[in-house]
Amino acid sequence: MATTAIWDVTDRLKRVLDYATNPDKTDQARVAHDDLQQVLAYTSADAKTEKQLYVSGINCDPLTAYEQMQRTKRQFQKTDGIVAFHGYQAFAPGETTPEVAHAIGIKLAQELWGERFEVVVSTHLDKEHLHNHFVLNAVSFLDGKRYYDNKASYALMRQTSDRLCREHALSVIEQPEPGKAKHYGEWRAEQESKPTWRGLIREDIDAAIAAAMTMTQFFAILQKQGYEMKSNVKHLAVRPPGKERFVRLRSLGDDYTEHAIKERILQNQLPQRQPPMPLPRRRRAVIVRSTLHIGRRFSGLQALYLRYLFKMGILSRSRASRKRTSFLLREDLRYLKAITEQTKLLCRHRISTTDQLTGYLDGLQTELKQGYVSRKMLYNRLRRCQHPEQIELYKLQIAELSRQLAKLRKEVRLCTGILARSDELANKLQRNEEDQSTRREANVHEQWNRGGRSGRQYESPRH
Repeated sequence: MATTAIWDVTDRLKRVLDYATNPDKTDQARVAHDDLQQVLAYTSADAKTEKQLYVSGINCDPLTAYEQMQRTKRQFQKTDGIVAFHGYQAFAPGETTPEVAHAIGIKLAQELWGERFEVVVSTHLDKEHLHNHFVLNAVSFLDGKRYYDNKASYALMRQTSDRLCREHALSVIEQPEPGKAKHYGEWRAEQESKPTWRGLIREDIDAAIAAAMTMTQFFAILQKQGYEMKSNVKHLAVRPPGKERFVRLRSLGDDYTEHAIKERILQNQLPQRQPPMPLPRRRRAVIVRSTLHIGRRFSGLQALYLRYLFKMGILSRSRASRKRTSFLLREDLRYLKAITEQTKLLCRHRISTTDQLTGYLDGLQTELKQGYVSRKMLYNRLRRCQHPEQIELYKLQIAELSRQLAKLRKEVRLCTGILARSDELANKLQRNEEDQSTRREANVHEQWNRGGRSGRQYESPRH
């Protein structure tokens, strides 16, 4: 039973390739593959492929694939945009051998892309299920045309994979569920129970459908939440707050086409009151409990981060104030761990201003440099040492120093993250308040209109 997937790579080619061949990445099999150098580094990592016995190149040498792919892009002056495609083919556990899996992967890549594209094929052995990775150059070495990934090309990939599996007496999925295909990043986020912005749109649409009796009400509910609508086009589209592009509803799945939405609304017997979004499981008050003190006032960066967590529904709030959290803030739930760690750091060290933060960061970087110097000295002493007892002591000292350096590096990352994120958080809070104010005004006008008030009821009647 072989499953397949393919997604685009839009970041720098070199970083994807480094990622694909870096042995240090062998425990992160499904991180976001958003650049080509990482993908190639990952797919041929020694720990996954038994010293690269199962890494092959089609129209390229795996060891120089990056240079060859880059040369092709430069030749046809197409170095921007999508730089590669990353394909995936997984087999059922215990169903095949590495040799057969790799042979199937090579045949698949050769049939689909071998005439026009450079491809690296790698078979990974680090999971219970054997699986192939394909790194496909987005630009053809033959004619310079880009590879076009769509439903038809993916269907061909799946059909070819199924045929090759049958030829090797392997099982296939006879009746795959329709309308269930997801982008790899979305699938990955769902596996880690992290929200995706497309998933948030689905949640809002589901809630709007449940609360509507007509399509007009459905549109009005979404607009009150800050969505922009395109209803006078062939395919319904929405743009959530903070996004630049519209999303066609049909791309969200079979349940979100215009016909399906109308059918779901018609099934409503009575309109339901739109429920508040379920708040995350209560880690809320305890997130920064150890760093908060009763009666303490917060300002600057501390206040900004605490307020943001409150608006996201992470910190405790009264039941009476439970409302549907803004799309802008719900989207950041995927970064919840980073934001809470940054909040802890700010509160723990009572950092309120950017100057205080940069000063603290400078101190950390100085400690790091000193720590690296000290560890290097210990390594030099260890290499020269001849006494077993002293060798063990040096090893213990190096291990402890390495732990301290790891903590310092983490805090450096948190500080740089705060510097990069704080302006964005402030802007989102401001936009959220503006959107709420606009919606409140719209609700007031709507209530007046429903009540038949013209705004002139206090004027004297004419005689």
